Amino acid sequence: MTLEELIKAMTPEIYQNMRSAIELGRWPDGRKLDEEQRALCMEAVIYYEQLNDLPASERVGYMEDACKSEGKHGDDDVQTLTIQ
Repeated sequence: MTLEELIKAMTPEIYQNMRSAIELGRWPDGRKLDEEQRALCMEAVIYYEQLNDLPASERVGYMEDACKSEGKHGDDDVQTLTIQ
């Protein structure tokens, strides 16, 4: 089974359990995630979100208004630095 086939076979419940495990650092049964498990879960969650075309606002790591300059087309916020 390929990674893509595995991700496509994930149910929304498995996806939510992985998301929660990443956020809390523990599996639903209370066992602690190690760093390798956390990294693999994060990869699977991101891949799942891409394959299922989740809106950006619902994806892991989304930060509303994270970059205030995004969408601006002018140079209004540019400051010139003068070295003396």
